[in-house]
Amino acid sequence: MLGTKLQGIRTFVTTRRGPAIATLIALLASMVAVLQYQGGHRGAVGDIQEFEVGKVAERDVLAEQPVSYVDEIATLLKLDAQQHLVPPVFKYVSELSEEARREYTRFVSLSRQYFAQASAEPEAYTQEINQEFPGTFFKETLDMLFHEPERERMLETSTAALDHFMEDGIFALPETGLENYNHQVVELLRSSESRTGRERIDFKHIITLDTFQDALNRWYRVDGVLPSSGALAFALLKPFIKENVFFSALDTEQRVAETKAQIDAVVKHIEPGTRIIRKGFIITDEDMTKLRALNIAVSKRDPRHIIGQILLLLLLYSLFIFLGWVQSVDRGGLTDSEIYVLSGLTAIYIISAALVTNLSFNTEFFPVSIVLPTALVIMLPAILISPNLALAWALVLPISAFLSGFFDEAAFILAMISGVVASYTLKSAEKRMDLVKAGLIIAGANGIALLAILFLKGATWEVYPPVLIWGACNGLASGMLVLGFLPPLEHALNAATTFRLIELSDLNAPLIRRLFTVAPGTYSHAIMVANLAEAACQEIGANPLLARVGAYYHDIGKMDQPDYFVENQTTYNKHRDIPPRLSATIIRSHVKLGVEKARNMGLPREVINIIAEHHGNSVITWFYNEALKQDPQASKEDFSYPGNPPRSRESAVVMLADVSEAAVRTLEKPTASKIEKFIQELITAKVEHGQLAESELTFRDLETIKHAFVRVLAGYYHSRIEYPKLPAKEPTKEGAHESG
Repeated sequence: MLGTKLQGIRTFVTTRRGPAIATLIALLASMVAVLQYQGGHRGAVGDIQEFEVGKVAERDVLAEQPVSYVDEIATLLKLDAQQHLVPPVFKYVSELSEEARREYTRFVSLSRQYFAQASAEPEAYTQEINQEFPGTFFKETLDMLFHEPERERMLETSTAALDHFMEDGIFALPETGLENYNHQVVELLRSSESRTGRERIDFKHIITLDTFQDALNRWYRVDGVLPSSGALAFALLKPFIKENVFFSALDTEQRVAETKAQIDAVVKHIEPGTRIIRKGFIITDEDMTKLRALNIAVSKRDPRHIIGQILLLLLLYSLFIFLGWVQSVDRGGLTDSEIYVLSGLTAIYIISAALVTNLSFNTEFFPVSIVLPTALVIMLPAILISPNLALAWALVLPISAFLSGFFDEAAFILAMISGVVASYTLKSAEKRMDLVKAGLIIAGANGIALLAILFLKGATWEVYPPVLIWGACNGLASGMLVLGFLPPLEHALNAATTFRLIELSDLNAPLIRRLFTVAPGTYSHAIMVANLAEAACQEIGANPLLARVGAYYHDIGKMDQPDYFVENQTTYNKHRDIPPRLSATIIRSHVKLGVEKARNMGLPREVINIIAEHHGNSVITWFYNEALKQDPQASKEDFSYPGNPPRSRESAVVMLADVSEAAVRTLEKPTASKIEKFIQELITAKVEHGQLAESELTFRDLETIKHAFVRVLAGYYHSRIEYPKLPAKEPTKEGAHESG
């Protein structure tokens, strides 16, 4: 038995180059992940799990080789300090400056026009300005400007002041948000059509609406103008001055990110001979950081560890090939597409485990496998290929991650439980909503496993809620993600999943409706065969849904020439006009035509196999006997079906249901005993002619199938009450009532 399995594996490697290459690529990718991101190896410096911060060390640990490591805490402090040196970024809005200049220029122009009039009066001037700028100026301000001896110069200098300050920018400082950045300088962005300019400004030189008057007075004093002129200019400019420089949190964060990207991590070095852990001393955080760095560095450099990792991966992929072959041998082995999917899922899982192991979760009670959708990786092959294969994968993948050092005990237990539960929850799934229910079950299993882990580790109560929420989200997300991944994978693999079979079992499907139209007898025969096959498969533990769908489609090859098949004939048999050899050729052809139609429709491989095997290679006896009467040398091969004997239990059941339903139709006044005896003869004939040799049906199964057929057929052909014939004369009212 084992030799046969190994021979099958050798055949797989030598003849199926594509799948073999895919498996090799997955193996190499996993090796790279293991060698690049190795988990904690405990053999180099001993078991570091025995050390814990705050406890007294029971032994010394020495560094036997130089080690360099990144001090994450020091690096974070360095980055934080650098962030406080980054100046906050402000943006200059030129449109606001132009608007202020435009309004003030209009005021100046209107004032000059009025001052040029010979009959200019203060009251009339005030009314004129208030009409154009209602509520903008106080009357006293306009009176001061009107009576100013050098009012023309005042308008010129105020215009220049407005241009100067609006060009420099009036800053709008937020109440909060600047405390984490440089307190001494800001960065100002000025954007134009061609470029964006950057300039740095000291905080003390920033002008706001609150400091504008003092800045204006200083500006006038520099020009040697009297202080009163500054006061008048402020009164004139105050309505037009507005904030045009604003804090940009987005640009500031971008500057922080750019600055941090240029900062090198703080690297510390451990010299050979350094005592990392001292026996009898309390272990500190820094001691544990050095110990972990030493442990990882030693693990990566130990050739024995590398060889061990490679051997474990080779073992994993040997199991991959062996289990994939063994678990699918009953369905003809894995297809190329299925091997591609399994190889990809395995490599992705190992690589993801390697990457996740190097993430920091800031808690020792957080198993790394809680962020890996182990259930998703198991549910996909459970639906698309086989639940038994998925169960094997639920054990192999977590074990491989554990032995490779990516999982600790807690992560391994959680991943294994999640995967095993996922492989079982889908056994009875018939609707896509069942996948969401499976996600809920997996979430519950994850929660129980995590509770056990947290209890064993003695976690504090505040740790429980986040860990349990993560575990629940892992299960729910796996169930929902399957809904997204399943349809394209179903199409790519052309898999006979429960959901696909339910869709194909719809009698309103176009091909079934066409069968009903062109070959109603064949349609009725297919429905009856489906009922028989489904009932029998339920009894023997085979797939009843696959048997039903296979029965629906098993005779679709008869649609091209329906009149040559007895169930579609009413009065005349066309075979009377043609020789037996031609009749046999027509009858035989419906198998090949059915397979071609099924492939064109994209039916699953399992359904196509039932179509191709439902007659096996049996002989069309009636036409062969007729041919022997005409030619004793007639060849039996010319009258045999071109298929192979059934290789699955479902295909064999459909064959028996097909021949039983067709044969029982010929019985006169069928009773349960007659039907049982007749079916027994039919099954015995199939066994004697070797048609069931490859189907793995046992004698117990055949007996169960027979009883299931008898029960269904006896119910269909049950005895009916023989109503009396109508009398020659019209019955009386009383007689009609009695006969009814």
